[in-house]
Amino acid sequence: MRRKIIAVIGGTEASDEHLKIAEEVGSLIAERGAILITGGMGGIMSAASKGAKASNGLVIGILPTVDKESANPYVDIPIVTGLSNARNFIIARTCDCAVAIDGKYGTLSEIAYCLMYNVPVIGIDTWKIEAPIIPAENAREAIDAAFNRISR
Repeated sequence: MRRKIIAVIGGTEASDEHLKIAEEVGSLIAERGAILITGGMGGIMSAASKGAKASNGLVIGILPTVDKESANPYVDIPIVTGLSNARNFIIARTCDCAVAIDGKYGTLSEIAYCLMYNVPVIGIDTWKIEAPIIPAENAREAIDAAFNRISR
């Protein structure tokens, strides 16, 4: 059976509180045996990757650049695209579920791509839009909701 792939999406700039949540989300993804996919850069992406690596998880980074070295230090598989924010489409099409933590317009675009293709989105302190974003109060609630959605 194929391992599930869960995206963590959020900005390169984030509060300490949101970084802590992202790290816990990454750790819980790895503990549950799923693969983490992010945009491979800093902020929320790096924090989630750090958490996944601390729990012996596998981390894929879909990079906006053409340089593998631009990935955060926790990425196992850097995929260079040179596509800037257009790489968000690849993340949305690859994941089975996404967890959005905070974020700005780049995060909003990833949410939109996920919703366009019926990929469930769990949100922690993220965009409030008229769409089926499943709200979560904390990391454990988000990951429980994510695994509940992808196990169907």
